Amino acid sequence: MLSPCKSMESVFVFYLLQISERFVSLLDFFVLLQFNPNCAQMYAYITGKIAEKSPTFVVLDNQGIGYYINITLNTFTAIGEKEEVRLFTHEQILEDAHNLFGFYSAKERDLFELLISVSGVGCNTARLILSSLTVSELSNAIANDDVKTIQAVKGIGAKTAQRIVIDLKDKLKKTDLPTEIFAAPNNTIKTEALSALTILGFSKTAVDKALDKLLKQMPEATVETLIKEALKIL
Repeated sequence: MLSPCKSMESVFVFYLLQISERFVSLLDFFVLLQFNPNCAQMYAYITGKIAEKSPTFVVLDNQGIGYYINITLNTFTAIGEKEEVRLFTHEQILEDAHNLFGFYSAKERDLFELLISVSGVGCNTARLILSSLTVSELSNAIANDDVKTIQAVKGIGAKTAQRIVIDLKDKLKKTDLPTEIFAAPNNTIKTEALSALTILGFSKTAVDKALDKLLKQMPEATVETLIKEALKIL
């Protein structure tokens, strides 16, 4: 039989172990929360009066609390002169910071979250892409394997652009994001137009880019039409 002192020691050790286990569980929770920013999104959207606004952020006043929210250039344009706005949000929880990103539409927020699921694409890179391309432009680029359009965004290399297309093409099909699959351009028509325009003295790179853009808009265009339209934008 244990002595009273030994018995008290056993009880003390038992409760100490229980406390330790709970502490570890809490610690594990906070570590998970800290390093997995997608595991706990506290805000779906925030509605408030615009207290401050710039092309890169807004401060929304909601019941006396000012929320500093990073935004894209497209969201800044959509806000315009509105005094009150609802922004769909994404939270980024880091070891040393807690950032909010806001979007004028849920579709833009959803595409942002798809982008940051790609290895090597962080929140700031995703915001840069969505400041340079609209939701439709980016969705169509991904759906049509248009790496060049994504690579045209300043700071986005060929490998990153390719990874975005490869990783998100199938995921995009499962969403309601707007996409339009363009018909494959007639290579012969493009080649003839390219040849004619380069003979006229235009840069092959500039002409190639212009023709790709025109063929997306006018997939059935003739050589003559392509050349005339290209001359307007070169």
